[in-house]
Amino acid sequence: MMQRRSYGPTAWMLDDVADPAGLALRISAASLSGVREVVPAESTVVVVCERSDAAVVGDHLDAIITSDAILLRSLVVDQADLFTVEVVYDGDDLGLVADATGLSIDEVISRHVAGHYRVAFCGFSPGFAYLAGLDPMLHLPRRTAPRTRVPAGAVAIAAGYSAVYPGVSPGGWHLIGTATSTITATLWDTHADPPAALWPGRIVRFRQAEA
Repeated sequence: MMQRRSYGPTAWMLDDVADPAGLALRISAASLSGVREVVPAESTVVVVCERSDAAVVGDHLDAIITSDAILLRSLVVDQADLFTVEVVYDGDDLGLVADATGLSIDEVISRHVAGHYRVAFCGFSPGFAYLAGLDPMLHLPRRTAPRTRVPAGAVAIAAGYSAVYPGVSPGGWHLIGTATSTITATLWDTHADPPAALWPGRIVRFRQAEA
């Protein structure tokens, strides 16, 4: 059951949240006085606020989390915010994923493309977005031996998520493809506002590109 608890003198944590991205959007849309930042994670939302406003913010949060409109799926999705990722399905783990799932490579690709994805939360590295909505047939645990270097633009899956690596980094996800260079360049750009192209709640689609 969702609950609110103190997260130090200047923040509240909401635990056991079924739809953190949706709740974070709902809180942000409320424009509560004193709120400085709203941060969703896999099952929690942290609301950072001014110390002098913390008690009042907490009361407002109680009202929001008991309302009927906290789930993103109940909101109208602005198609202008749809982010399409062009992918060449050439990942080093594509064949292994097919073997592990009992699917053909073409079926893995078609199921990945058919997914309806939404950014659930961000983390791990700047611009890295955890995309919920992966076909259950493609749910696999992370690799037992993570790679020390995953290239920027790598499209990957692990657990119930898909992702596109915004920069070179270590990684333990299964690599199934590569985003086009145009997409990769926009995922994290310190000169852009905002610098991350993917933020919690944004809708993402994958589309197969020619190799």
